[in-house]
Amino acid sequence: MFLEYRISTPRLDFYDITPKVREAIAESGVKDGIAVVYCPHTTAGITINENADPDVACDLLIGLDKAFPDRAEFRHAEGNSAAHLKASAVGSSATVIVSGGKLVLGTWQSVYFCEFDPPRERKFFVKVMKDG
Repeated sequence: MFLEYRISTPRLDFYDITPKVREAIAESGVKDGIAVVYCPHTTAGITINENADPDVACDLLIGLDKAFPDRAEFRHAEGNSAAHLKASAVGSSATVIVSGGKLVLGTWQSVYFCEFDPPRERKFFVKVMKDG
């Protein structure tokens, strides 16, 4: 099963999309397999990280800003090269195991849509596939 979701991203942030991924799994009826979450944008990404403390997402953004600052020598005319670098570092997808019809995540984990070039109207896809 292949589903498309829309998300509004008013600010630079990590947006918890775990409920939508769980929704896709439930809708698919797949009991055992995998779910692939994919972002088709070059200035946004998908990651799995801690959900218990919102300061973790804040710290990740701070770290990415330090690792990939905006630089005067960047040549991309749109002016968002730092966002492209962050998206490339984070990656455009995550694959998660489905077992017993449930998303397999650690106790403190969530799936996040990572926005590096806000504000935007974005989309992401979830493909759920059964074993075998």
